[in-house]
Amino acid sequence: MAKIVNITDKLEMDGNPFLVIKNEKLEVNADAATMLKIMGKYGELEESEATPKDILDLYNLMFPEESRKKIEKLKLSFNDLTVVVMEAQKLITGAEDDESEGESQIPTTI
Repeated sequence: MAKIVNITDKLEMDGNPFLVIKNEKLEVNADAATMLKIMGKYGELEESEATPKDILDLYNLMFPEESRKKIEKLKLSFNDLTVVVMEAQKLITGAEDDESEGESQIPTTI
């Protein structure tokens, strides 16, 4: 008989994380496929090098339709949307765990 190993207890299957803006919970896609796409396409991209198309691509990958509708209703400026996208990226890649509390690392212009 073939060996069977149950690894369920080793997996984090809590669902997607959320960002909160003005009491709106925004789901962020954190599944492996999305994460690999983001890391593969933008892993080496510096925040200061991001183009508007890059931000839009990340936005569409990271946020499900329901979250995008909520974000659109907030009428954020482009700079604020950039902050939302970069914070979502940190959330799903775990980059925020590596940074200490303090000043934001988000550039003021892109």
